[in-house]
This record gives sequence, C-alpha cells and structure tokens, in this order.
Amino acid sequence: MSLCFEMRVTTCSLFILGLLWDSVRAENTLSSLRATAAWEGELPCRKWDCECAFKRQRGCCCAAPELQEVEDQIFVRVMNLLTDMSQLDDSILEVIGGIRVAFTASMSHRTNCFGPFTRNSPIPYDVITLNHGSGYNPALGIFTAPRSGLYSFSFSVYSKVGKEGERMYYKVQLMRNGEVVASTWEDNREDSEDSSSQTVLLSLQQGGQVYVELLNGRQLCGIAESLNTFSGSLIYSTSK
Repeated sequence: MSLCFEMRVTTCSLFILGLLWDSVRAENTLSSLRATAAWEGELPCRKWDCECAFKRQRGCCCAAPELQEVEDQIFVRVMNLLTDMSQLDDSILEVIGGIRVAFTASMSHRTNCFGPFTRNSPIPYDVITLNHGSGYNPALGIFTAPRSGLYSFSFSVYSKVGKEGERMYYKVQLMRNGEVVASTWEDNREDSEDSSSQTVLLSLQQGGQVYVELLNGRQLCGIAESLNTFSGSLIYSTSK
C-alpha cells in the first residue's frame, strides 16, 4: 500500500516536472519567435492552461492562437518584403542601363549637295557616335522607339552656297509617324552660309518612328561633318 502510494507520488511528480519543462521550452520558443519577427505587441496569455494540460493533453497552451497570429504576420511581412525587393530590382535595372535609349548621328562630309529631289527625302545621318538601344537605323535615317515614353530630339542644319549671289534654299523638318512636328528653313540670296537647330519633346508609343527630312526641290550644300546632326534620348518610359 505504501509502495503503491509512493509510486503514484513519484509518477505524479515526474508528470509535473515534465509539464514544467515543456513550459520552459515553450516560453523560450515564444521569446525566439518574438525576437526574430521583431514583434512589438503584447501577447494576452503568458501561462499554461493547466485545466487543458491535466484533462485533455500535455503541452496545451492558451497562447497557441497568438503564436499562430505571430506566424501569419511574419509570413505576410516576408511576402511584402519579397515584393518590394522585386520592384526595387526593376527600378535599379532601369537606372543602371536596362532600358538605355540614346543616339547621336551626323552627315558625313560631302563635296556635292544633298538634293534637290522630286519628293521629300529622309536625311541620311550616316556617321553614328552613339546608339544605345539600337533604335536608330542609319540605312534609313529613321529612329524607331524600342519602348513607349517621353523622348527628347534635336537636329541641326548647316548649308552654304558655292559663290556670292547664289540662292540659299532649304527646308528641313522633323517628322513623327509621318507628321511634321518642327522645321527650319532658309530662302535668300544674301547669306553665303547658314545654320539653325531645333529641340523638341515627343511622346512615343513603342514602334513609333521619328526622322528628319529635306523637302522636295531644296538642297543642302557644303556639308561638313558634325554640322548636320540628329540626336535623341529617352527621358522616361511609360507603361503604354
């Protein structure tokens, strides 16, 4: 009888010690979770549910719902962080050159005049010093936008006559998808040489084309390299 009672006491003591050890481990786990997640709130329960522990199952803790809430919030934070990192990666790619678009080209030196022609003709800026994004085609003299966005375009024109009294007669215009957006011209017998330039900002859809053309019946003469130029660059891209 005494031995049985002692065995029961010993068994009960071991059972209680087991519960206490589980409690310590659970508290350490909860502290680790809070530290890892930088949890700033207060959990409403910091003790074991002894009624649950003795009558239903060992390790039953009234803080389990709060632990689940902490886990769910950690998961949400990690997913948001991954999304932010992905967006940042896209932004960095744009800044460091993932979508670099810029070109500069000029007409090579000519001993004869360019023109006159019987129809408007794109000017062949065949000396390329920059062509990031490969948007400019020197064979056609046409820039094709590799992506939608706001672009800056500039062109300069130079021409001179062979001798005094000859007529200075040219008109050059910047075209966007076949429509005139800017132009410059000269028509007189007083100047032996003349130059002019234009700069514009244009919105382009992907595939939009921009070029500079000489109007029919006009001509450019005395062309020296780097005096007749065409350049453009992407200022910022748009989604459409």
